[in-house]
Amino acid sequence: MAMDAQEIERLIKGALPDAMVEIRDLAGDGDHYAATVTSAAFRGKSRVQQHQMVYAALQGRMGGALHALALTTVATDNQA
Repeated sequence: MAMDAQEIERLIKGALPDAMVEIRDLAGDGDHYAATVTSAAFRGKSRVQQHQMVYAALQGRMGGALHALALTTVATDNQA
């Protein structure tokens, strides 16, 4: 029940339309990904809050269809 990288990107961009999303499949199994998400929506938010925003965008798929996501978030200086 692996999750496709394009689906992860689609979900994140659905919640954070200005986001730049880079995803790497770490193990080649569709279950272990690393993602870098850059968005102006992260400005003024703690790292924990930024990660919570991304996890919320994944709509409960973490731990199920998506087993592991190494997440890096970056706040941009202005709205895109």
